[in-house]
Amino acid sequence: MTDILFGQSYYLRFDPKLWDAMMPYPPLGTLYAASYVRGKGYKVALFDAMLADSEEDWAKSLDEHQPRYAILFEDNFNYLSKMCLLRMREAAFTMIEMAKQRGCIVILCGADATDHYAEYLSNGADYVLLGEGEETLGELLDQLSANKDASQIIGLASKLTLHPSRRPDISNLDSLPFPAWDLVDVPKYKKIWLQRHGYYSMNMVTTRGCPYHCNWCAKPIWGQRYNSRSPENVAAEMKWLKENFSPDHIWFADDILGLKPNWIEKFADLLHTNDAVIPFKCLQRADLINEKTASALAKAGCKTVWIGAESGSQKILDAMDKGDKVEDIYRASELLRKNRIEVGFFLQFGYPGEAWNDVQMTLKMVRDCAPDDIGISVSYPLPGTKFFERVKMQLGEKQNWIDSDDLAMLYRGPFPQEFYRSLHGRVHYEFRLRRMLKNWDIKRLIRAPYYLAGLCKTELILRIMLWKSLLFDNKSAEVM
Repeated sequence: MTDILFGQSYYLRFDPKLWDAMMPYPPLGTLYAASYVRGKGYKVALFDAMLADSEEDWAKSLDEHQPRYAILFEDNFNYLSKMCLLRMREAAFTMIEMAKQRGCIVILCGADATDHYAEYLSNGADYVLLGEGEETLGELLDQLSANKDASQIIGLASKLTLHPSRRPDISNLDSLPFPAWDLVDVPKYKKIWLQRHGYYSMNMVTTRGCPYHCNWCAKPIWGQRYNSRSPENVAAEMKWLKENFSPDHIWFADDILGLKPNWIEKFADLLHTNDAVIPFKCLQRADLINEKTASALAKAGCKTVWIGAESGSQKILDAMDKGDKVEDIYRASELLRKNRIEVGFFLQFGYPGEAWNDVQMTLKMVRDCAPDDIGISVSYPLPGTKFFERVKMQLGEKQNWIDSDDLAMLYRGPFPQEFYRSLHGRVHYEFRLRRMLKNWDIKRLIRAPYYLAGLCKTELILRIMLWKSLLFDNKSAEVM
C-alpha cells in the first residue's frame, strides 16, 4: 500500500493541437513535490496523465496503489496549467470524485485550484494548497498523519478555513531535492521523442517566478517574486541527467533563464568544467540579451531561445506593460543568430487597442527578423491580471479555452473572432513559405512531387502566385 499517489490533470490526449505535435514532457512540478515529501519519509507513487488515455487510467492507478492520500499537484512550470483549460478542469473534478469514492483524502495544488479553490472544494477536494505547495503539503501530511488539526496551516484552504492566506515562497531553491525522475516511465517518453523527432528532450527549471509586470500574464503561484537556483546546483543536475538518462536536449521551462547578473556566464563555465553540456532551449526577454549573454548562451550549449516578442507595435507593447522596445527584439534576434542560436517568437494578436496598422507592424517584424519558429495566440484574459480586470465586464459564460487550440476571443477584440482565426492561419502559412523559399530553390519546389502531391490546380496556382509575390515584391506581401 502506498501512502501517496501523485497525479495531475493535464492529459495530452485531451489537447488535440499538442497531441498532434507530440512533444511530451513529464509534470516537473509534480515530480518536485513527490521528491520533497518522499524526503520526509512518505511512500509515493506517480500517475502521469501526460501520456494516459483518460481519467479511467487514474482510477486503475488508485486501485493498484490504494493510497491514503490522492494528490493532484499540477505542473506549475507548464504554461498550459496556468491557462486553466476547461477540459483539464473537468478531468480534475472527475479525478477528485474517483479518489473520494475510494476513501482517499484528496489534496489539490495548481494555478486553477489557487484561483478557484472554493470550486474545487465544492467538487469534493478536502484541501487546496495555495501557491507554491511543497512546504504546505509537507506540514499538512505531518498533521494529518498524526491525527492533528490542520485548519490553521498557512497556505491551505479547506471547508473549515475562513480566510486562507499564502505561505512565503521557498527562497533557497538549492535546498530542494532533484525531481523524482525514477517515478517516470522514461523509456516510453524517449521512444516517442526518437520516433517523432529523432532526438530525446527532457525538462528542467532553474528559477521560480518572474519579476516583470506584463499585465496579461497571470502569476497565481509566485506573484512578482523571482527565486533562482545557483548555477552550481543546475550544472550538477544536468550532469546527473546526462549520466543517468543521456538526453539529447533540455527544455528549460523557466519564465526567464539567468536573470541574475553573470549567472549564464558562470553556468556555461561550470557545464564545460564538469562535462555537463547538453543542447537546450529556453525563454528570454529581448531586452536582456546583449553580446555578452548571447555569447555565454552559445557557450553553454543553447540551441534555441524563445522570445516573448508579442507585437511589433510599440504602442501595444506599452499597453501590455512589457517594459521593452521593438528595437530590443530586432537586436536580440541579430545577436542570437550571430552566435548560431535559433530564435523563436511568441506573438499575440487581439490586445485591446490593436489596429490594423499594429497588426502589419507585427508582420513586418516577423519578415524582417525572420525567426526560426513562431507561436501565435490571441490575447487571453487570465484571473488576477490587470488585463482580466479591464475586460471582465465583456466576458460571457465561457471564460477559459477548452483546449490550447481553441483560440476563442473571450472578450470583444478589435476585430471579429473569425478575423483572428484567419490571421492565425495566414501568418503561419506565409511563415512556412518564407522558410521554404529560404532553404529551397523555387524551381526545385515546383518540381517536388511530395510537396505538390494532392494539391488541386487552383490551389497550386495560388501558391505559386504567393511565392512570386514573396520573392519579387516584399513590400506588397501583406497577409490579408
